[in-house]
Amino acid sequence: MSEQDRDSAEYRRQSAERLLKAWETPRGWRYWSAVNNSEVGLWYTVASFCFFLFGGVLALLMRIQLAVPGNTFLTADQYNQIFTMHGSVMMFLFAVPIFEAFSIMVLPEMLGARDLPFPRLSAYGFYSFVIGGIFVCGSLFFDAAPKGGWFMYPPLTTSYQPGIGADIWLLGLTFIEIASIAAAIELIVGVLKCRPPGMRINLIPLYCWYILVVAGMILFAFPPLIAGDILLEMERAFDWPFFDPQRGGDPLLWQHLFWIFGHPEVYIVFLPSVALMAMMVPTFARTPMVGYSWVVLSAVGTGFLSFGLWVHHMFTTGLPGISIGIFSAASQAVAIPTGVQLFCFLATFTAGNVKRSVCLHFIFAGLATFIIGGLTGVMVAVAPFDFQAHDTFFIVGHLHYVLIGGTIFPIMAGFYYFFPLVKGKQLSERIGRIVFWLVLIGFNITFFPMHITGLLGMPRRVFTYPADIGFDTLNLISSLGSIILAAGFVLFLYDVVRPRRNQPLSERNPWKAGTLEWLAQMPDQPWGVRTIPIINSRYPLWEQPDFVRDVDEGRFYLPDAVEGRRETLVTTVIDAEPIQCLRVGGPTFLTFFAALFTGGFFIFATYHWWLAAILSGLIAIVVILTWVWTGTAEIPEKEMKDVGLGLSLPLYISGPSAVGWWAMFITMTADITAFVSLIFGYFFYWTIHDDFPPQPLPGPGVFWPVTGLVLVMIAYGLTLLSRRWNRAGYTSAFYLSLSLAAVFSLAGGCALLAGPWLTGLDPTQHVYPAIVWVLTGWTVLHVILGIIMQLYCLARRAAGKMTDRWDADIVNVSLYWHFLALTVVMTVGVIAGFPSVS
Repeated sequence: MSEQDRDSAEYRRQSAERLLKAWETPRGWRYWSAVNNSEVGLWYTVASFCFFLFGGVLALLMRIQLAVPGNTFLTADQYNQIFTMHGSVMMFLFAVPIFEAFSIMVLPEMLGARDLPFPRLSAYGFYSFVIGGIFVCGSLFFDAAPKGGWFMYPPLTTSYQPGIGADIWLLGLTFIEIASIAAAIELIVGVLKCRPPGMRINLIPLYCWYILVVAGMILFAFPPLIAGDILLEMERAFDWPFFDPQRGGDPLLWQHLFWIFGHPEVYIVFLPSVALMAMMVPTFARTPMVGYSWVVLSAVGTGFLSFGLWVHHMFTTGLPGISIGIFSAASQAVAIPTGVQLFCFLATFTAGNVKRSVCLHFIFAGLATFIIGGLTGVMVAVAPFDFQAHDTFFIVGHLHYVLIGGTIFPIMAGFYYFFPLVKGKQLSERIGRIVFWLVLIGFNITFFPMHITGLLGMPRRVFTYPADIGFDTLNLISSLGSIILAAGFVLFLYDVVRPRRNQPLSERNPWKAGTLEWLAQMPDQPWGVRTIPIINSRYPLWEQPDFVRDVDEGRFYLPDAVEGRRETLVTTVIDAEPIQCLRVGGPTFLTFFAALFTGGFFIFATYHWWLAAILSGLIAIVVILTWVWTGTAEIPEKEMKDVGLGLSLPLYISGPSAVGWWAMFITMTADITAFVSLIFGYFFYWTIHDDFPPQPLPGPGVFWPVTGLVLVMIAYGLTLLSRRWNRAGYTSAFYLSLSLAAVFSLAGGCALLAGPWLTGLDPTQHVYPAIVWVLTGWTVLHVILGIIMQLYCLARRAAGKMTDRWDADIVNVSLYWHFLALTVVMTVGVIAGFPSVS
């Protein structure tokens, strides 16, 4: 088609109709099969906010109980369940998911993309999140909720909690954590590979930089907690003594694994809120961000330093003085990059012409509140002070100043800012100002007195207290403040849900922002962006003349959907050069059923219904394989596609340029992190015992582990060889080599199991055989997954869905086997090699 034809009004109308049909959201009962980022992101946001309200109600119940001394409103058992669920809900079901929800909803628009690269993965993550959240929260209504605090310290959660509550927390939240990792993978690949042409890495919006940092932190912070959850659940379910000192275990290992996750978690929930501010500050200052590069470096530095602070929470556990000193210094050092970001924001306001808005009220309140929380954080980073304030209400006050100041206030600003983008109409500025003052005043009345209460000696997690020891008045003030705070959120909720039939649509780009998300029309269309533009600045709506008109008239890439498919561009990581026209998946219920049966596996396992759990897990695998078989690596009807402006791009690529390869690489990075956490556990036990492995106990020996290693490495080599045979077109050699690889993999897995099995290692006897079994089991499970992938590739080749030209499946499976080979080498080196040299 000529450029003259493309410029005609009739063509633009027809192409817009074809785009709308390709990206149309299903209606009726099929609406819930939608996978568009706009729909899934909206569902995610609503669900996260519902969990936030649930957690807020739990907080009010606690404040009612503590309003007066000797209160009998709640029993000790009820209070323990409520405070455990309050912390768990706010941290796992709101603080992290709300950022992922926002990102799924607005990130494609910020990047000028049609959607994220794996929209069905986003839908799977959402359904997993909701199922897991309902399961965990529902336990409270059956008097079965966990009671050990949101950090679940053993032995409180092992020897002293025989009920099902801790198991619900461990397996239910592990399911949710896996969903969070899935969302992180989606966001990383989206930012790195789905930017518009010309948007080099130094031009991407600051929000996207923060998302990269935070999603990367999730990959390294959540897996250690998942590893810890596995160990704690195995102790509870099978009596494997990972945290039992009488059999060689140590509860301190849980604290290490939990806080390696827990302290980065503070910044995982804080940095996305700073990201929201980084988008709003230039908009309301009417000027580009001052110190863009400094903000990026500070965000990266904050994320990096956050992983060196976990012992900050363990100063009172009897650690050596030198360790306390090092981590105390690191805890104070993290204030430096945080301060750089705040000063850049203030400099931007100073350099610009500030436009007042309720969004700014929340931004300034968030900055001020977080600074107070940061200063008290520096106080508790000083070990002598922490010895006095640890586990008192001072920590409760500090934590909420950090989390509400650093998270809730910016999120409230983000709601007001992005609401027109989502619903086409604005929230009320008048109501917003009332909400702001209610929330700000109520928050400070609630939480500031807690610092004083803590300094007076009131411990955390007590359900009542005696009269006349100085806690009465302060607790009553805090409880009254919580009612004011709750009133603010109720009014905000009213503003969000009230009918708007008579309210006119918002004007396009009501805030006069400069970034791509505000290209959206009112109401927004499901296609995300009319045509994928060329970018040469950080604020294209401000700095690129006639930009909006050119986008609306379809003068850039992919202005049409002639084949009726959902398409977006894939670009290079650094320079954003277009390299592929990517076809993404459309509506399906497979994601819902995959999440349902995955959740069933975890739920049934919680109650030790092992047959049902195994059956549900097998069905989940079948559904996921069906989803992957029908929705990924599809061979196109033609090799190249005209995407506009005289450019033709391939519809199919494989290897390091492809989004699937990146998804596998990032997934396995998270996986190897969890495995390294288990290795850390082995060497932790070695450091605390004079003889580890203990001499009287047999080990797995050397013969069987080394035999397993050799067999698996042969399978690894054959897998890589099969990829070469496939690319060379030697079909018979491909079938033979990959079939033999599956056989050697099976033999290698059996040999690895034979080591601890034939030597009679009893995992309930001592922590050494228990950790050996865990490392072996983890490795064999991954070998089984490798076999499934090998068989999958054989089936794809036989069905004609993989050829020598269209080989993404075997390329991605080979990448998996790189990580699996490393896992096997590390496992055998530890369980068979290390005892010989220790």
